[in-house]
Amino acid sequence: MNIGAAGLMKLAEMICGDDPFNFFPYRSSSYLTRFFVDLDLDYVHDGSTRRDWVHDVLKELNAKQAPQPNMPSPEMVKVIEYLLHTDHFLFNENVDREKAVEAVTTCLKTYDLTIATHTNGLAKVCPSHGEFVSTSFETTPTEKIITFKPSVFQVPSKPQNDRLVSVMMPFNAAFSGTYDAIKQVTDYMNLECLRADDIWDNSTFIQDIFDLIFCAKVVVVDFTNRNPNVMYETGIAHTLGKTVIPITQSLDDIPSDLGHHRALKYLPNEQGFKDLSRELYKRLQVIYQTGM
Repeated sequence: MNIGAAGLMKLAEMICGDDPFNFFPYRSSSYLTRFFVDLDLDYVHDGSTRRDWVHDVLKELNAKQAPQPNMPSPEMVKVIEYLLHTDHFLFNENVDREKAVEAVTTCLKTYDLTIATHTNGLAKVCPSHGEFVSTSFETTPTEKIITFKPSVFQVPSKPQNDRLVSVMMPFNAAFSGTYDAIKQVTDYMNLECLRADDIWDNSTFIQDIFDLIFCAKVVVVDFTNRNPNVMYETGIAHTLGKTVIPITQSLDDIPSDLGHHRALKYLPNEQGFKDLSRELYKRLQVIYQTGM
């Protein structure tokens, strides 16, 4: 899918920071070169009129092959997303990122595209009515960006919660120690930890579970005893692209289809819960330091 000539000219004016888009950072000739070099795109301003030169560059990038019919070329996507990167708007009272996002969104609307803002503040180009709910925010040119409309669940209106760790485990008193061990870690890291019996927002229990998985950054699943509900919930989490941390009292309880995923094995006793907390803390540290 290609962006039209009018859209390319508007984007060129935004990149330059020219009127009527002077709420974007103004970029002189050298900074225009740097803008594209930062994206590993080998373009050097040749001294011609800034917006015309940028427009010509965008035309070339726009003509490159797109891996999916409802999205521009990966190079165009990179340019648009980098245009809205938060770093360009920091400590500059002459710019307005909120207006910038609104302007790009309006520009892309004609082409059935929109801007989704991730929980880390970064912008992502996606088909209209799409929303990024996966933990990982980066995509490669070979990956497809999809939207979906489930029939069993309602997509919640709640925002994504980057600090939420949801827990999927059997609702059995025997697992209270496990849940306490998890909450001890999340409390220490100032994270929010919930399982479905902590809330009652919907008329059906499964909808509360879906809401928890949908909004969470991390989903901890306990495969102990091969609970079928936990298996089902794990499938939902994987489909939504969430970071899933498997835990279990026995590695034999992990289905063979998931055997390649590393799991935290623990014993259901005082020392085992301490070990679980320690290993879970290490894993969450990695996730929140790298954003993955």
